[in-house]
Amino acid sequence: MIGGRGRNAAAPLALVLAAMACGSGKDDKPRVVAAVESTTTADTAATHTTSRRRILFLGTSLTAGLGLEPDSAYPAVIQRLATKDGYAVDIINAGLSGETSAGALRRADWLMSQPLAAVVIETGANDGLRGLDPDSTAANITALIAKVRAAQPGAAVVLAQMEAPTNLGPAFQRRFRAVFPSVARAAGVRLLPFLLDGVGGRPELNQDDGIHPTAEGARRVAANVYRGLRPVLDSMRK
Repeated sequence: MIGGRGRNAAAPLALVLAAMACGSGKDDKPRVVAAVESTTTADTAATHTTSRRRILFLGTSLTAGLGLEPDSAYPAVIQRLATKDGYAVDIINAGLSGETSAGALRRADWLMSQPLAAVVIETGANDGLRGLDPDSTAANITALIAKVRAAQPGAAVVLAQMEAPTNLGPAFQRRFRAVFPSVARAAGVRLLPFLLDGVGGRPELNQDDGIHPTAEGARRVAANVYRGLRPVLDSMRK
């Protein structure tokens, strides 16, 4: 079973992953682009100082919040949670629909132009959809982490676990699933659970396309990610 709950959760989730490319064509021609900085109030923007830390979310349409208002995408929800808990951080949403790990690697350079305290990487789902070699996905993510560290040596790096669709067979699923913990261990980065855990495959938490979370689904994704991100946020207070 991949994410979700219940005996039949894996099959619906395969449909979620199978359509995650969102109608995009080549890696460099995504259908939807979202790169917005999420803040909760005008006061937050007005009082931005050098003491505030920037956290970049580099991801696919799931991070971009395709089909949602910008303030309903899960990074924006995390911004509100962090502000409520007193963390002086600004979340930057750099989600790009249809992007593979190779595309994320190519795009990373221009995303590193400002100082960052942390980078959360959500990539690979479209690799799984296209049946790309998991070894290539692993190499791309490893190179992406190295690129982040070279450009932002002081930034924490967090990697989200992703899963492959079931129609590619259990052997491919196992290889793909193993990419993320293997890369995280080798690179020494924090690994988050599967991004859609408890949301994928549940119609009531997904939009009519059966692909992207609803606003409620995004809130649940945000809660899961936020739990894993709390140690990183706490370290910024030291």
